[in-house]
Amino acid sequence: MGLFEKRRARKFFIYVQDYDEKDPKSHEGLDLSKVTAREIISKYGLEDDTIDFIGHALALHNDDDYLDQPAIDFVKRIKLYAESLARFQGGSPYIYPLYGLGELPQAFARLSAVYGGTYMLNKPECKVEFDGSGKAIGVTSAGETAKCKKVVCDPSYLSEKVKKVGKVTRAVCIMSHPIPDTNDAHSVQIILPQKQLGRKSDMYLFCCSYAHNVAPKGKYIAFVSAEAETDNPEEELKPGIELLGPTDEIFYHSYDTYVPTNIQEEDNCFISATYDATTHFESTVVDVLDMYTKITGKTLDLSVDLSAASAAAEN
Repeated sequence: MGLFEKRRARKFFIYVQDYDEKDPKSHEGLDLSKVTAREIISKYGLEDDTIDFIGHALALHNDDDYLDQPAIDFVKRIKLYAESLARFQGGSPYIYPLYGLGELPQAFARLSAVYGGTYMLNKPECKVEFDGSGKAIGVTSAGETAKCKKVVCDPSYLSEKVKKVGKVTRAVCIMSHPIPDTNDAHSVQIILPQKQLGRKSDMYLFCCSYAHNVAPKGKYIAFVSAEAETDNPEEELKPGIELLGPTDEIFYHSYDTYVPTNIQEEDNCFISATYDATTHFESTVVDVLDMYTKITGKTLDLSVDLSAASAAAEN
């Protein structure tokens, strides 16, 4: 950014920081439920590159559709990013578990066991069972049926109750060095905005390393992913892979993405969406929270629940 653009961006960030839904004085005469993100950005005269950075790297929008939608969600996303940045020391709004993301379901598994959860692991060909009215009543595998009142699953278990919405292409890269020009960081997320790539959606790059106990000493693992827009993943992911420098190995993988089409109240089946191309899991968290509300009828307030969990952990 040039000097004048920095000043304009600073004014915009101050507005976002001070914005309070309950305090009309902080709104500067703007009703963010009616004003679009494009209009609020125009008010501060921000340049295209700055808009790309704010909209895609801070607000974590996947494309530019948000520009013509009410600005309230856009502003809330930026505030969340800023609050997350200040929550932990280390200069990042993200936290990542040692030993990889597999530790998250592992932690939930332990918690579930405490509350009486039963696990049946590595079961082949699981089939959801329904009663005469079409409601799920259990899951059968290897001749055994586990009875239940509700089924929670991903799209692969109930292919007749989902629809295909896209395709993700991904590259897993093994390296012996950190990503160049990242101050030798052991963990990095890079978001390449669609406009700068001439694409319809963003491209994502994430890197972790042996420091996170996910690779042998001296090794780094990078993931480059995007919504597939062609049938050539090697060429499509090239802009992200070129940022990595030399690689030891590259593995390409593509898969279709699905969303549920069933009515949960009628069949008691709660189906998640397929993982998308993002590396920050924002969309996955939103999907999980939405499923939680549909299953329990309750709305989970993360700010309250996480604070209570943090206090309990300290004690």
